[in-house]
Amino acid sequence: MRLWSIHPSYLDTKGLVACWREGLLARKVIQGGTRGYRIHPQLQRFTAQPDPLAALDQYLSAILAEADRRGFSFDHSKINPPATSVVCIPITHGQLEYEFSHLKEKLLVRDHAQYEKTAKITLPLPNPIFRVVRGGIEPWERIKN
Repeated sequence: MRLWSIHPSYLDTKGLVACWREGLLARKVIQGGTRGYRIHPQLQRFTAQPDPLAALDQYLSAILAEADRRGFSFDHSKINPPATSVVCIPITHGQLEYEFSHLKEKLLVRDHAQYEKTAKITLPLPNPIFRVVRGGIEPWERIKN
């Protein structure tokens, strides 16, 4: 499961669709509707919120907005977006850098045009639910070798 902390505009089509699907899976996990993924590290930042489901729906609202911007037809009824932002979750600068580097590696292989758009960006924006703070890679991140 990868719930990208970076802004969804950086994701290629595969990444955006995967993030939406994995976000919907995360909703089921939070609602207790799955056996697996219940303690997945990527979910910690959402389950730590007073209303984890509202936080995840707020996160997914940004994914949905990007899909709409691109003309995709994601099902809006799958989430309950809050009328206003309900939370602002801190995310470290190091985590954003790590994820952005990870995404660029993927884009280099599967979507060269999107890679070219992102290659020169050094300071990526986060998904709007996140507020960037100082720090390295988040402790919940599974770092690939």
